[in-house]
Amino acid sequence: MTVARAVWNQIQSSDHRLMRRINRWHAPRWFRLLMVLATRMGDGWLWYAAGAAVLVWGGHSRFAAIGSAGLAVLSGIAVFLLLKRVSHRRRPCDLEPHCWASILPPDQFSFPSGHTITAFAIAMTLGFFYPDFQVALLLVAVSIAASRIILGMHFLSDVLAGSVIGISLAYTFLYLFA
Repeated sequence: MTVARAVWNQIQSSDHRLMRRINRWHAPRWFRLLMVLATRMGDGWLWYAAGAAVLVWGGHSRFAAIGSAGLAVLSGIAVFLLLKRVSHRRRPCDLEPHCWASILPPDQFSFPSGHTITAFAIAMTLGFFYPDFQVALLLVAVSIAASRIILGMHFLSDVLAGSVIGISLAYTFLYLFA
């Protein structure tokens, strides 16, 4: 067995163990609602509203902020579509039923988390241009990422990879725009 295969088996084993724990957990109603709200924030409407707010009240750096965030997100979409097509990793909700989450996945494959890529790409770029909002933006990104795991849409490794990709793309386009 190659080292890469052994590492992947360990990651997958840990992912499945966490999935089973989460699937058996009967979360309080307020927490379930919070997770559904967080995942819905990552569906796009929050980012469109943030973009509109930046365009209206963003000051002199509004176009650089929108440009870097927009290109990071568009690149992230291209990356996650490619990786999903290559990986064909099944979603946790397809492998084992969840005890309370009933959200339907937006597409067929799990790796990587597109919601997480987008959330971190936007949080990092807008947080750079508007540091007063950086903590709130990162809190939203982390909430979206966590909700994807808790609702059975993604494994932990999908979300971690999405975070790294989103942050990397954010810094790439910050380098070009800032």
